[in-house]
Amino acid sequence: MSKTIYLTTPLKDSDIEKLKTGDQVFISGVVFSARDAAHKRLIDLLDRGEELPFDIKGQIIYYVGPSPAKPGQVIGSAGPTTAYRMDPYAPRLMEIGMKGMIGKGARSKEVRDALQRHKCVYLGAIGGVGALLSKYIKSVELVAYEDLGTEAIVRMVVENFPTFVINDIYGNDLYEQGRERYKIEK
Repeated sequence: MSKTIYLTTPLKDSDIEKLKTGDQVFISGVVFSARDAAHKRLIDLLDRGEELPFDIKGQIIYYVGPSPAKPGQVIGSAGPTTAYRMDPYAPRLMEIGMKGMIGKGARSKEVRDALQRHKCVYLGAIGGVGALLSKYIKSVELVAYEDLGTEAIVRMVVENFPTFVINDIYGNDLYEQGRERYKIEK
């Protein structure tokens, strides 16, 4: 049975351990944005033995490239990006303490295995409602890679940002469970 859970970042192992696929999770606190170009730069830093532009321990990365804010707004439309594009980079970030990712779409087996190994969770945000999701983002601050434009890394303070657990640390996958649940028997 799915639950509704409210979490505040940074996340701890005990937060991750109580999450199961299908749970609705409302996130408050700090979330960092990053897409594939920013991820590549983060991994390049790690390869050179340099520090990341923010402390990733316990943090969540939201795969989003928000549109520019209109006057009077904190941020423009902020819908999730397809997550598999970050699959080559995500396990490395989990190794150094990242605890969550928000995106849309399925993840690779390597990412799902890394979620279990490093106690990290993959959360899904609803695609196509970026304007609505932006209402849960209360402030933004540029952290790094301004030259990437809307794909720069931004520190966002969110309040009750709505997500669902897609992959938990127990090897469960909400997409696979959904297909199995509604499979037509022949």
